[in-house]
Amino acid sequence: MWLQAGLWGLLGGSALVLGAAVAFFFSLPQRLIAGIMALGSGVLISAIAFDLMDEAFRQGGVVATGGGFLLGAIIYTGANVFISRRGARHRKRSGDDSRQQQANAGTKTGGSGLAIAIGALLDGVPESAVIGVSLLNGGSVSAVMVAAVFLSNVPEGLSSAAGMKRAGRSARYIFGVWGGIALASGVAAALGNLLLAGAAPGLIAGVTALAAGAILAMLVDTMIPEATASTHDYSGLIATAGFLTAFVLTKLGNS
Repeated sequence: MWLQAGLWGLLGGSALVLGAAVAFFFSLPQRLIAGIMALGSGVLISAIAFDLMDEAFRQGGVVATGGGFLLGAIIYTGANVFISRRGARHRKRSGDDSRQQQANAGTKTGGSGLAIAIGALLDGVPESAVIGVSLLNGGSVSAVMVAAVFLSNVPEGLSSAAGMKRAGRSARYIFGVWGGIALASGVAAALGNLLLAGAAPGLIAGVTALAAGAILAMLVDTMIPEATASTHDYSGLIATAGFLTAFVLTKLGNS
C-alpha cells in the first residue's frame, strides 16, 4: 500500500516536470497559466473542505482537527516567510515582471533557484503526505486530491522554471531540480502511508488537518494572489468552477 501511495504522489509531483518542460520549450499566455492556477485553487479548496477536514473530524473530533489545522497553517507560514526572504517569494508567479524578478534574484545571489525549489518542496509535501494518508486502512486514493495537486503543480513548475531559465540555469539543472522534487513528492506520500499505518485515529486526524491547514495557507499566500492578478474579474468564476467540479466528483465517489 505504501508503494501505491508513493506512485500516486509521484504522479502529482510529475506535473512540476511537465510544467518545467512547457516553460523550457514553449511560451504560454500568462492568463492561461493563471487560469489553471485559479481552477486548481478551487479544486484544492473543495478537497480541503470535503475530503480532508470532514475525514479528520470524523476520526478525531474538533480538538485534534482544529489544533492540527491551525498548527499546519502556522508551520507553513513560518517556513514560507523564511524562504521568501531568500529569493522564493515569486515561485508561483507567471508574469514577465515576476519572472524577471526571479532572474535578477538568481543573478545577484545565485541562490534563488534553490530557494524556489525548496519552496516548491514546502508547497508539495503536505499535499503528497495527504495522498498517502488517504490510502490507510485499505482505503482508495482521493482522485479529487490527486487532480488538485496535479493542477496546482503545473503552473508552479512552469513559472518557476521560466525564472530559472532567465537566470541562466541549464536544462540539466532545471529538470534535475524539478525531477528531484517530483521524486520527493512520491517519497512523502509513501512515508505518510508507511509511518501512520496502525496509528491512533486522533493522530491521523491531526496529521490530516495539519496538512489541510498548510495547503490552505499556501493557497492564500501564493496561488490565489497570482490567479487574481492575471485573470482579474474572472478568477472567482474559474475557481468556483473548479470547486463545483471537485465537489460533484467527491459526492459521486462517496455515493
